[in-house]
Amino acid sequence: MQVDVLNIKGEKTGRTLELPDDIFGAEPNDHVIYLAVKQYQAAQRQGTHKVKTRAEVHGASRKLHRQKGTGGSRKGNIRNPLYKGGGTIFGPKPHSYDFKLNKKVKDLAKVSALSYKTKNNALLVVEDVKLDTPKTKQVADALKSWNLGGKKTLFVTDELNDNLYLSLRNIDTVLSCALTDLNTYDILNADALVLTEGAAKIFVDETEVAEEKA
Repeated sequence: MQVDVLNIKGEKTGRTLELPDDIFGAEPNDHVIYLAVKQYQAAQRQGTHKVKTRAEVHGASRKLHRQKGTGGSRKGNIRNPLYKGGGTIFGPKPHSYDFKLNKKVKDLAKVSALSYKTKNNALLVVEDVKLDTPKTKQVADALKSWNLGGKKTLFVTDELNDNLYLSLRNIDTVLSCALTDLNTYDILNADALVLTEGAAKIFVDETEVAEEKA
């Protein structure tokens, strides 16, 4: 799939990139996307919920009254879960909600998400943005020139760029990340995906290497 490289003014630079069809033109698999998003969201849960059992609440340990002869039910101590202030039965304990997902499944989900962005014409490739200092206004103007003003946008660079990251961080509709941190959830959660030229070339180079090995 051939795409034009745009500059920060939204104009074509005259350069094009041939993005690999096996990534950006693949047939999406909805089930693996579901699994990847489920795993991502599960990993975000802190899992710090906790209640006290009868061994942890305050209260004397003496038996309230004798076992037999009172006409009432048998009772242990005041920390019995049946009493107010007693322990909780089968309450939640701290644990992780994360679960393992095979690397091939994660990769297929990411490919499917990228393919959906391509099908929906929500993918842009722009020239590498170089900033000497953080300048939010400059990148905000660039987003408007790409018709992305106010849209939920995922901005992907080939490597971490501190000045660009700090500039984009001030725009609440934009999330930026390096290509190594790209994940299925963030791709799907964005209305538009912006790849810098350097990030897009990595896809091209990795595909060429894989073809040579094959």
